[in-house]
Amino acid sequence: MDPVPTFPQLAAQNLTSDLDVTQAELVSLLDLAAEVKRAPGSFRSSLRGRIVSLLFEKPSLRTRITFEVASKQLGGDAILNTGPIGGREPVADVARNLERWTDLIVARTFSQKTVDDLALYARVPVVNALSDLYHPCQIFADMQTLQEHWGGWKGHKLAFVGDGNNVANSLMLDGARLGLSVTCVTPPGYEPLPDILAQARAFAAETGAVISVANDPAEGLAGAEAVYTDVWASMGFEHEAAERARAFAAYQVNSDLMALAAPGALFMHCLPAHREEEVTSEVIESPISVVFDQAENRLHAQKALLLMLLDGPAK
Repeated sequence: MDPVPTFPQLAAQNLTSDLDVTQAELVSLLDLAAEVKRAPGSFRSSLRGRIVSLLFEKPSLRTRITFEVASKQLGGDAILNTGPIGGREPVADVARNLERWTDLIVARTFSQKTVDDLALYARVPVVNALSDLYHPCQIFADMQTLQEHWGGWKGHKLAFVGDGNNVANSLMLDGARLGLSVTCVTPPGYEPLPDILAQARAFAAETGAVISVANDPAEGLAGAEAVYTDVWASMGFEHEAAERARAFAAYQVNSDLMALAAPGALFMHCLPAHREEEVTSEVIESPISVVFDQAENRLHAQKALLLMLLDGPAK
């Protein structure tokens, strides 16, 4: 039997939001993700016998497959359940059933409250795989990707162009703690939530990063070494698609907009991308695009997260 390596554990039982991971733990998680990527075979028995529940209210490709593959490649397994969480029975009952059968719950939800309620009632770790407020698992992979291309984060600048949504929130919170300056470039009325912006700025004050919001793309992209965008109408906002298309038309990431950023700036997207809407095919298929590096690193960052939330193989 292969020896099981040791790895740091998170002080918090859950990952309901980026704030459940401290600054030091975030760095440790990314260091572990890099090690898992370098030597995956060293971790193949680390979670032997562990079973992960996947509760998905929203369609998924990257999140579902990477959590399933991560669980299996670490020696465990994963079970998927789709549909509304709490539709047939209270969320509290869902949590108290799953804790009897499985070792960790991954939830991809519409409402942050669903994730919070699962964590409140479950005696096993709960992971936010996406909610209306946060997308921590995506941003962990993004930070790993930037470290691979830049060697670190401090002193660099990223511009997020589009809706001040869950991706923008997590980018600001995690970027600020790593010393990465983040500017959210949005149409008026689509800025990030003030309380999350304030929290990110408080972190930035400690690391020297700058967290800002701009409505003018030229202002927001000046000096940006990475340009990140997302769909204009996230799941749950499809009814606003036409209105948002009008509001965001001037914020499409195309060659002209990329020219406003620093020379050689990377292009990032959490995928799926609506080509010729928020980004052109020319940009997403260009050599500056790292979108598939981001997608690959979902696997490695989530392996690190599972390792840091579970204390090794089943006893």
